Amino acid sequence: MTENRHRAFKYHNKIMNWQQTITLSFIVFFIQPVKTLAIGSPVSDSSLPVIRTVAAYQKTIKNNSGKQLIDLQTFIPGIIAEMRYAAENNFMQQQLYPANALALLRLDAAIALKKVQLELNQAQLGLKIWDAYRPYSITVKMWNLIKDERFVADPRKGSGHNRGIAVDLTLINLIDSQEIFMGTGFDHFSDTAHHGFKNLPDDVLAKRKLLKLTMEKYGFKALETEWWHYYFIPTDKYELLDLPFKAFQKDKKHNQH
Repeated sequence: MTENRHRAFKYHNKIMNWQQTITLSFIVFFIQPVKTLAIGSPVSDSSLPVIRTVAAYQKTIKNNSGKQLIDLQTFIPGIIAEMRYAAENNFMQQQLYPANALALLRLDAAIALKKVQLELNQAQLGLKIWDAYRPYSITVKMWNLIKDERFVADPRKGSGHNRGIAVDLTLINLIDSQEIFMGTGFDHFSDTAHHGFKNLPDDVLAKRKLLKLTMEKYGFKALETEWWHYYFIPTDKYELLDLPFKAFQKDKKHNQH
């Protein structure tokens, strides 16, 4: 691609991001009140069996150590975490996680992701995490604001993030830790973010393909509409969790000593 075409493509992507922000703002602030009246009262956080206490969680990991939530930055050398819901630079335009929220995954998924990172390192690439474990109550809050499965998970079903097996991520250059351009940013809700979208520069398509093939090689499954979203399978093996991030801060401090 020539330099002029590349600049034009980047400009087009900025316009798409701007249009996306306007569209989502319309959904949140205008459509939502109408949908609330049509659907009824907001979903509560008691629609499904959810583990809500550390004691109950500890009981499950005693029976299966692969279910414990692991801090990815402690477990995987060189991985970067930029938890987008711990700030306001996300499509919800509000902070939903505490500022010190950890990037957590179940041990089974963390082991697989570590293998992904090590393989990518051979190509001078690495991973940046945008989201991982998400407490169930946060999913409820997001749903009650949006109520649209194109953008957020329906808490009546639960999500891979609530189970600690879903991860949103991108590629970085291992030399300078800068993000690799992947065609769109995080949470870009247009067909440009779909794996099947091909009207992109060859190098972008190649990087998306590399990420997808490597993630799938180690047991993750891609979400067709979001190039950044992967979940570890089988999903039904892991319970829904509603434990706060602070419950795992002590574990991180312990691991550092």
